[in-house]
Amino acid sequence: MLKSDRILIVDDERSLCEFLEIFLSKEGYNVTTCPGGEEAVALAASSKQEFDLVLTDLMMPNVGGIEVLTAFKERFPDIQVLVMTAYATADTAISAMKKGAYDYVQKPFKVDEIKLLLEKALHQRRLLIENRALRAEVHRKYSFHNIIGRSLAMHEVFELIRRVADTRTSVLITGESGTGKELIARAIHHNSSRKDADLITVNCGAIPENLMESELFGHMKGAFTSAHANKEGMFQAASGGSLFLDEVGEMPMHLQVKLLRALQERSVRPVGGTTETPVDVRIIAATNQNLEDAVKSGQFREDLYYRLNVIRVAMPPLRERHEDIPLIAQHFVTRFSEEMGKNIQGFEGQALEILAAYDYPGNVRELENIVERAITFETGDMIRADSLPPQVLGTDPNEKAMKTLGTLPPGGIDLDDLLGSIEKKLLDQALRRTGGNRTEAAKLLGISFRSIRYKLDKYQKEPDSV
Repeated sequence: MLKSDRILIVDDERSLCEFLEIFLSKEGYNVTTCPGGEEAVALAASSKQEFDLVLTDLMMPNVGGIEVLTAFKERFPDIQVLVMTAYATADTAISAMKKGAYDYVQKPFKVDEIKLLLEKALHQRRLLIENRALRAEVHRKYSFHNIIGRSLAMHEVFELIRRVADTRTSVLITGESGTGKELIARAIHHNSSRKDADLITVNCGAIPENLMESELFGHMKGAFTSAHANKEGMFQAASGGSLFLDEVGEMPMHLQVKLLRALQERSVRPVGGTTETPVDVRIIAATNQNLEDAVKSGQFREDLYYRLNVIRVAMPPLRERHEDIPLIAQHFVTRFSEEMGKNIQGFEGQALEILAAYDYPGNVRELENIVERAITFETGDMIRADSLPPQVLGTDPNEKAMKTLGTLPPGGIDLDDLLGSIEKKLLDQALRRTGGNRTEAAKLLGISFRSIRYKLDKYQKEPDSV
């Protein structure tokens, strides 16, 4: 019970109003009284005040409790209403409940009874408000209108989602790691008629192979050693909603057969079970693999591939939509600034130019990590270039070293010989720079003294030694 809870008492019996006002005020509630139904209906029509709960008599002259109930429920759907009556019958109770009353209490009542009912009703109101806020947050976060991108490639993705979201058709989302495939799956689900049911996510690459069948289809008690009770699978949990099969290319071949059967029959059989259970599930799958190549190599069933690949949503890598980088980066600035309690507004010009020129091998996920790091280190109100990580600035020594190697020649290379040659040259340079001091040379190379001694001993046995 919160002191901010506001209760309106409506009763033409003045003594009861006064008693309840005194009692509930002592309990910490903010109490207002009305001497009859007409005044209460007028108060409901006023936009000046909203109550959390109305406690109204059912039988009053001119305007009764049902009219009061209706007036408040029409204007404030989340408000809780308790009706009081000295003439309680099944008909009056059912009528009040159909109109939206939380419950009713018969006069005369005990104060403990009314106190308990009030607490339960107000708890119900808070749950309703929290659930509405949660649904609004889910819609804001996953609505495809808020997936950030102004590039032509992303507009094509938006249009495709808009056209296929409210269907039962299977969708296959492809793209490199970090491009936002799960976000697209959630956008599809939350913009469909299934949005009020669950979206269940299964990472096919993260579940051990010996457990995956049970996770997907469930199992019966005694089906295997650790099956101590019946268990519902992901298909059943997602029934009425959507099942997102992330990294579906990692699924073992024997389970691909069972998945295909479940999709064709729209039913599942638990491990150890003998009967089929119907399921109403919309399948959304995602992969960063080339499934066409996997089909050709025999690693993925062709019939399952065609069953999943009815609608293809291909997520472009971030390097192919550089015009989206400033928008996405600013989105992350706003988010992480709020989370960290900072007042960072955006990027200085040089920092934004550097971000826009980077290739992002980790795609949007990498950009998110870059911005989070920059927000962590930044002390001003704008992100400067020196707050960006070395790999973005081009100052990562490992990146520079890799660039000096060039590209793989058409005829290929002997990798062991090349790496050995590079290692010997770097050992030689480190020893020359430190005047032969092995301890300092090891520090330059980022290895231990024991490692440099081992490497020097190895190469000193070769003709072309350091």
